[in-house]
Amino acid sequence: MAGDDMYRELGEAAWSWVLGQVRDDDGGPWLPETVAEGGEEAAPAKDRDSLYAGIAGLAPVLAEIAQYRELTGAERTLAAGIVTRLSAQAENRVEASLYDGLAGDAMALRLLAPGSESVALRRLADLATPEGWRTTIEFEPGSDAPLSDVIAGTAGIVMTAVWAGGEFAEPIAATGGEALLRAADRTPAGLDWGMTPRTERRMPNYSHGTAGVAAALAVAGAALGRADFVEAAVQGARHVLSVGSLADGGFAAPLMIPPPEDREPVTFTWCHGPAGTSHLFAALAHAGVHEVSGLAVGELRDRCLTSLLTSGIPERLRPGFWDNDGRCCGTAGVGDVLLDAAQDLAGESRAQTLLRAARTMGDALVARAVEDEAGARWRFLEHREDPPLLPPNTAWMQGAAGIAAYLLRLGRFVESGPGASVVDRPDQWWAVPPHLRAAAS
Repeated sequence: MAGDDMYRELGEAAWSWVLGQVRDDDGGPWLPETVAEGGEEAAPAKDRDSLYAGIAGLAPVLAEIAQYRELTGAERTLAAGIVTRLSAQAENRVEASLYDGLAGDAMALRLLAPGSESVALRRLADLATPEGWRTTIEFEPGSDAPLSDVIAGTAGIVMTAVWAGGEFAEPIAATGGEALLRAADRTPAGLDWGMTPRTERRMPNYSHGTAGVAAALAVAGAALGRADFVEAAVQGARHVLSVGSLADGGFAAPLMIPPPEDREPVTFTWCHGPAGTSHLFAALAHAGVHEVSGLAVGELRDRCLTSLLTSGIPERLRPGFWDNDGRCCGTAGVGDVLLDAAQDLAGESRAQTLLRAARTMGDALVARAVEDEAGARWRFLEHREDPPLLPPNTAWMQGAAGIAAYLLRLGRFVESGPGASVVDRPDQWWAVPPHLRAAAS
């Protein structure tokens, strides 16, 4: 595999492998989260419908494919089956979150059948409480108290409502934003959010912490004209800056506070590193904020990107440093953030630097792919397990579906340039120029 077509060819091969794993039963399509060697019987993910590991996560891949070719008959059948399944389940679903519940259903439905997302959004509005949305995720034993974060909590739901628009957007975003204000902890520098107010170990970055919550408040504040939301977002950014490092022209915040003994103290991922946290500073710019703690928000976003460029990724420098190639925790997620920024900075010299880095991520995915007649997939490493090589994963956040979408997007970018459309999603739409947003068109 060589030349500029290699990203698209490998993306199609990965998608072919994922399609080969899709199963159907009386309830509609489902996807095994991992595929073990030896022909063991596959089973659906714990939540077969989720964006994180289930069929909702196939929607953004199908939307990406539709940017450059017609869907095949099998793909159209799959898309229709996803819409039918998610629409039917939404009326009785009680999990509300973006990556494991109704907000993710709304995203998938809007991408595949615009207008059909209203059933999931209506259900979200009905389930809202002044504290946010009760959870079915077992974060704290015996508790269904609302969570605050992007992945599993109120922040991701707020982002989804603003992204989707429509009659339910304002009540969902307002209720969620107000719940986040009440859940905040005051710190010497600003505001901080844990998964819950009682959570002792904090993860300050994007997926489960203050960077993501503050980004949600910024975009909701801009949409609703809520200055109190925007000010809380600024206060959140001040806290994140206070616990991170601005050394060497970059910016990175710790993985966890206090740090874990068996993990890298700083990582560079979408979920827990400067890749995702860069979206906070883009969200503040979207909300009309110019500076935080004396630093321009554009500079802070660029500092996050500098930390990515100088970190050593995607090389596996040591066990535990860069063992994942997926969207949530690895190479594909970083690449997608780099492409967002490259398109946002089109025409500037910095954009070319970011594109080269995005291609470096793509080249690493090409080099690490496991290919055969069934297609392509990836096997991540977990250095704390024996053996460390994990079975291939199928899904959006940790597997071949999400990697395929990144490779296909990278291929389109290389072919058509920074004007390529972007299949935007609830947790990054403000990071790209509005006229490029495919889901908004």
